[in-house]
Parts: sequence; C-alpha cells; structure tokens
Amino acid sequence: MQLVAPDGVPTITSGVDLAAVLTPVLANLRWPDGSVGIGSDDVVVVSSKIVSKAEGRLVRAADREAAIDGESVRVVATRAYDDGRPPLRIVENRQGIVMAAAGVDASNTLPGTILLLPVDPDESARRLRRGLAARLGGVRPGVVLTDSAGRPWRAGITDLAIGAAGIVVLDDLRGSTDDAGRALEATVVAAADEIAATADLLKRPTGGRPVAVLRGVGHLVTTDDGPGARSLNRTGPEDLFALGAREAWERGRAGQPLG
Repeated sequence: MQLVAPDGVPTITSGVDLAAVLTPVLANLRWPDGSVGIGSDDVVVVSSKIVSKAEGRLVRAADREAAIDGESVRVVATRAYDDGRPPLRIVENRQGIVMAAAGVDASNTLPGTILLLPVDPDESARRLRRGLAARLGGVRPGVVLTDSAGRPWRAGITDLAIGAAGIVVLDDLRGSTDDAGRALEATVVAAADEIAATADLLKRPTGGRPVAVLRGVGHLVTTDDGPGARSLNRTGPEDLFALGAREAWERGRAGQPLG
C-alpha cells in the first residue's frame, strides 16, 4: 500500500465546491513510485471538518452544551466533574453515531463558533465522489469521510469512517477459512474504519493536510456507491452496551427497560 497526504489544500469556507477545490490537488498528486494523479482503485480520505465547513456547518454558538443537546437523539452516558469542566456526555447523534459530545467540535474554530458534523455524511461522500469523477475524466475513486472519536475500553482517539461512497465498509469474511482451515463464523472486518485510521497516520487534525489518498486497497473499491458508513453503526438489539453503568442502574432501579 501507498499513502500520500498532499499539501496545497486551501482553506475551506461555506459554499465552496469541495470537488472543484480538491480536483487539482488530486490530479497533481505525486506518488513515491513517480506516478502522478489518482485512479479508480484509490481511496480519497477526507476529514469531515472541511466537508462541514463547505456545507455551512460552522455556526455561531455561545453555548456548546446547548449545541450538543441539539445534535443528540439519545444519551448513553454522562460523567460530571468537580473542577468546573462541563460534563462529559456520550450520546447517539443525528447521524446515528455514538460518540462524545455528538461530534460537536470547538477545536480549530474561531472563538464563539463551533463545527457540527455534516447532516448526512454518506450523501456528502456520494456527492464528492460524483464531483471528482466529473472533473477527473471518469476516474471514480472510493471516498471515505472521517472524524476522530474515542472507543469504549480503549485509551486515546482514532479516526473512524462517518461517511463512505464506493467502498466495502464491512468486509464479511464469514464462510471463508483461516490459515488452519477452520471456518470463520463471526469475522466481519470494519474495512472503512481501518482505511480511516490508516489515513490518519498522515492526515492530521493540524498542519493543513485534511486529505489523504490510499492506494493498494482496490479490492475494497466498488463501482456502485454502496450502503455507506451508516451501516457501521450498531444499534437496537445488537447494541449490548446501550447505556452507561449509572444510566443502566437508574433505569433498572426505576423498573424501566434497559434497551
């Protein structure tokens, strides 16, 4: 595999045609082997921050907590602090993703402003893919939109896929065999999340490189746009950890269902 995060992506503001802005950057992308440009077997990985800015999701907000309320559909867990910090809230947001603060971001924004996630990240990825294909002579790379998030039981954050087009987001290996010849019965790989995390090794939250291109995973690129990254969200009966410990205890004590 080869991974390149190009310089030269300009500052993105509301109303910018992101495909038009990224086309010259991608068309002139130089690879370690000397080749130039991108192909239909490549995957363009884009920080959702610049997508949100292009879509006008940078908003004025004096109260970040109120903005989190507005972007949340379900509280999973909360933790209060004694040092004056606002409470930590893990919620399910309007995009169906369970994450801290509903993805509402105040980093790298002007004082008094916050950045909300794209309204429909999968549609944003599909639109970007169509725009790139129209400008790159029919080249249709896969597209993954990413955001950083923490994970239960693991320290630190990593990028994950919140939008995708033209990518196998879940690589279902059930029915195949392992190296010892045993049948795989439960192995479904979160391929889009792996792509997002790989690209984040070069595509950093600071430094002006919000886009990376991954080459060498053409077997995961599809002609059709596919179901998108929303299919990665585990909800409903499959969610065995739908509540935090305190929230589950309070519901149980009140005789309320936990699911």
